[in-house]
Amino acid sequence: MEHAIALALLSSAFLGTAVVLANFGLRHLDPARGALVSIPSTTVLLWLLAPLLYRGEGWNATALAIFAVVGLIFPAVVTLLNFASNRITGPTIAGTVSSTTPLFAVFGAVLFLGEPLTLAAAAGTAAIVLGVVALTARGDAVPRNWAGWVILLPLAGAAIRGGSQATVKAGLALWPDPFVAVLVGYTVSCATIFATGRTLIPKEAAPLSRRGILWFMAVGFCNGLGVLAMYAALNRGQVSVVSPLVATYPLFTLALSALFLREERLGPRVLLGVALTVAGVVVLARA
Repeated sequence: MEHAIALALLSSAFLGTAVVLANFGLRHLDPARGALVSIPSTTVLLWLLAPLLYRGEGWNATALAIFAVVGLIFPAVVTLLNFASNRITGPTIAGTVSSTTPLFAVFGAVLFLGEPLTLAAAAGTAAIVLGVVALTARGDAVPRNWAGWVILLPLAGAAIRGGSQATVKAGLALWPDPFVAVLVGYTVSCATIFATGRTLIPKEAAPLSRRGILWFMAVGFCNGLGVLAMYAALNRGQVSVVSPLVATYPLFTLALSALFLREERLGPRVLLGVALTVAGVVVLARA
């Protein structure tokens, strides 16, 4: 379990770094164009690494189908849902609702995979979710000018992320190769984003720029390595432990933003979020 915890935290670090890099990339490209760069870049990187990392053992057609189905919706559909929810509701509400991902993952693992949910795991998950909500929420009062049903967009994104983690865990039980899982998933997602992503590019969007491409290539590499580490963690540990730990990536985003973007202030809300998140990690590490 120690290896699973370390891999989950490594995944969190990569995903948190990707968020900061995306802040630089968005200065040069709109989000939809960024996705059309980052996801294919990750896919190309994974195929280049395939001769080194693919073991060719344990072939299982059912697992391959599971990984492909997950790839149809994660990360492609989740990325598109994030764009839509951020554009309509704003990053505060979208980010806060997205923090519920571990709840869906744990619920799916308990319901469909038969994972036991200990009191310690439940307490650690709850602490991390509350901590991440505190880290991602903002106190700025912004008038709501969107219909209530729109909240289903970030909620659907959280459900898909959580459900995909439990589903990949089921696939890894049949074919325990995390690299195959991420390679197949990203390949299918790459096709999906090319098929649908162009419809989301605004007509007034700026053309592709070299700086924007380079930044989003870096975003894609970090996201890809983060997902690979997450799948490796799922291959070794329970969803109820791995998913909440991966969800701590806002801690890494916060630290890097404070260092390089200088956009974060360590007020009471942020300190509370850090304390809750760290407490949750400690509880899960000892569960």
